[in-house]
Amino acid sequence: MQIEANSPEQYISEVPAERREALQNLRKIILENLPKGFEETMDYKMIGYVVPHSIFPEGYHCDPELPLPFANLANQKNYLALYHSGIYADAELRNWFIKSYKSMTGKKPDMGKSCVRFRNMQQIHYNPIGELMTRMTVEEWITLYQNR
Repeated sequence: MQIEANSPEQYISEVPAERREALQNLRKIILENLPKGFEETMDYKMIGYVVPHSIFPEGYHCDPELPLPFANLANQKNYLALYHSGIYADAELRNWFIKSYKSMTGKKPDMGKSCVRFRNMQQIHYNPIGELMTRMTVEEWITLYQNR
């Protein structure tokens, strides 16, 4: 379910009404906890969090014109999704997140390799997402990215 939007606010305004508040809350918790240096953008038809070219001029290896992606928020057909490259690239971070999420919520997160899915908008636990965002700095992400 791709949304054509030029800003995060426009993207959120075009999400179905029953998901809008949850998406706003996810964005808010990410912005409150996003380490210094990452920037919010619109990329891949999603809300993105990237390492800007001013910090990492090489950009993304698949398309150096694009900044290095780190995380994205998206409205999918059956859920909201947080795509987090750190939990894809760093097994230790992934394991920490699964354990932490379960200890905070009493259940495992609904996950893919880099995706955390939120199917029930009334049962989203924001604290584990905020904590996840604090766990990797721009410098750590660049180093991990370059060493893969």
